[in-house]
Amino acid sequence: MADPAAPVASFAEIRALLPELPGPHLEAATAAAQREAILTKPAGALGRLEELTSWLATWQGRHPPRIDHPRVCVFAGNHGVAARGVSAFPASVTAQMVQNFIAGGAAVNQLCKQADADLRVYEMALDRPTRDFTVAPAMSEEECARAMAYGMMAVEPGVDLLCLGEMGIANTSSASALCLALFGGAAEDWTGPGTGLAGTALANKIEVVAEGVARHKAALADPLEILRHLGGHELAAIAGALLAARLARIPVVLDGFACTTAAAVVWALDSRAIDHCLVAHVSAEPGHRRLLDKLGKTALLDLGMRLGEASGAALAVNILRSAVACHSGMATFGEAGVSGKSA
Repeated sequence: MADPAAPVASFAEIRALLPELPGPHLEAATAAAQREAILTKPAGALGRLEELTSWLATWQGRHPPRIDHPRVCVFAGNHGVAARGVSAFPASVTAQMVQNFIAGGAAVNQLCKQADADLRVYEMALDRPTRDFTVAPAMSEEECARAMAYGMMAVEPGVDLLCLGEMGIANTSSASALCLALFGGAAEDWTGPGTGLAGTALANKIEVVAEGVARHKAALADPLEILRHLGGHELAAIAGALLAARLARIPVVLDGFACTTAAAVVWALDSRAIDHCLVAHVSAEPGHRRLLDKLGKTALLDLGMRLGEASGAALAVNILRSAVACHSGMATFGEAGVSGKSA
């Protein structure tokens, strides 16, 4: 009989998933490449659209790939470190924005309508923020692992593309601390204005990030321990969601800086574990470009956005649909009676 006092989830259970992650579906990738080679266009003429189609086929494990049921997930969590004045907005804004999402009034609502994407908002115990990471670990192991398990539940049958994003006042401070702990450097390398800080307020944020990482230096050898010491409920949920998506062969589109940082924790566990993830856009938050370089990822868009709430990820859906439409709908040289390239 199970011990009723045992944790619902643990890091051991999370680690046990890593060897189970499926690799790329090579047959689907080959089929995509073979069709791409005979479509009525010069080789490579559609540029990155061709790469996107191959990526979708490879990680959906089918050819042609399809995007019939995209889901956009926004995980919302509060951070105890917000009390240190690291955001231009109060922590109460997290819950207020969740209500705005539910009412349909946020940017992501409009972008999901345009993309015909299913929007789901997940509240992560907003009345119980993480602990201030300059004082104590942000989460216990059980809290962190349970948040990851909660994120996994966003992956349901029928979803064929998962777009991930977050809402949480002070989460760029958490993301900056995570990046500093994972990749080193100086706090100012990773810490930006977030919701609009400048001057002494930004200097305070940089100091808070440095202080938090220094306090937990002894725990920084393990990515999951880094996540629980410096992360947030919503960031842990994103990490869980992308793992579950990999197990279900669902490609993932990541939003901006905080979201990509959650993926970086998984990357630090196994650098192949986020190969099924595409980064939607380069955030105006300066640490994001540095992070993309570390992960070897090239973002799809660069529009100066820094909103979060999965806005960039939702915006990418129609681009991916366009790539699939070209790949699946174009005629081949033979079908169109068009001469191929001269020898």
